[in-house]
Amino acid sequence: MKFRIFLRSFDKDLINFTSQELRALLLRAECNVTGIVSLPIRIKRFCVLRSPHIDKDSREHFELRLYKRFIDLETESATIFDFLFQTELPPGVSCTLRILPK
Repeated sequence: MKFRIFLRSFDKDLINFTSQELRALLLRAECNVTGIVSLPIRIKRFCVLRSPHIDKDSREHFELRLYKRFIDLETESATIFDFLFQTELPPGVSCTLRILPK
C-alpha cells in the first residue's frame, strides 16, 4: 500500500524538525520512504490602515506564510495505521494521510 503524509505549518523550523523526525520514525518501522518533498510556500499579504480617519498614507503590512511538505511511503504491513495514529505531532503542525492508488 502506498501512502502520502502531508504536513502543514506556519513555522518553517518546526515543520523541518517534524518532517525529519517523522521520516526517521518511518524508517525504523521498516517502510520504504521516499524523501521529504517541499511544496511552494503560500504567502498571504495584508495591508491595514493605521488610522482610518486622518492619515491614509500610514499603513502596516502583514503576511502569513504556510509551509507544506509531504512524505511518500510504501509498506505491506497493516500495522502502519496504528503506528501513524499513535505518533504525536507538536502543536502547530497539521497532518493529513492519503492512500495512493497503485
